[in-house]
Amino acid sequence: MTFQASTLGRVGNGGGSRVSARRRSIFDIVREYVEEIEALTDEIVERFMEKPSWDVDSQSLEPLCDVYVRRDMVIVTADLPKADPESIRISSIRDDLIEITANMKVKVNFEDLGVKHRRGEFTCFCCRVPLPVPVDVSKAKAKFRKGILEITLPRKKGYEIKIG
Repeated sequence: MTFQASTLGRVGNGGGSRVSARRRSIFDIVREYVEEIEALTDEIVERFMEKPSWDVDSQSLEPLCDVYVRRDMVIVTADLPKADPESIRISSIRDDLIEITANMKVKVNFEDLGVKHRRGEFTCFCCRVPLPVPVDVSKAKAKFRKGILEITLPRKKGYEIKIG
């Protein structure tokens, strides 16, 4: 048994008008409502449920990062104050994702960051940085100066864009 919902509307007919009925399945209507609710829920979660920039279990902080895309390269900067320059590691996860890790010279706790209602200390930085275009990580160059890590990655040439 199929349930039908009808939508009535007036259709212009030159000198007069007539009422036409277009029948839609109740399942189509419910599916549209569910899709709309899912989209709104995703937007709310993204807006209000940001993940914290720390992990107390691994004692790591996520550094502030910026990604700049230029015609022939991608530049990633990461703010690593108090990082030990010898411990900085940049790993390629994929052509469009890198991971930055570094140990701190001194431990930092929440009180140092101005937070009084939490407990925990941090000994390292760790983050994964998504890149908007594929890069050639084997030709990457990095420099660390005054607590700022700058990574220059040449863009890959001749890559295929996937259409989903």
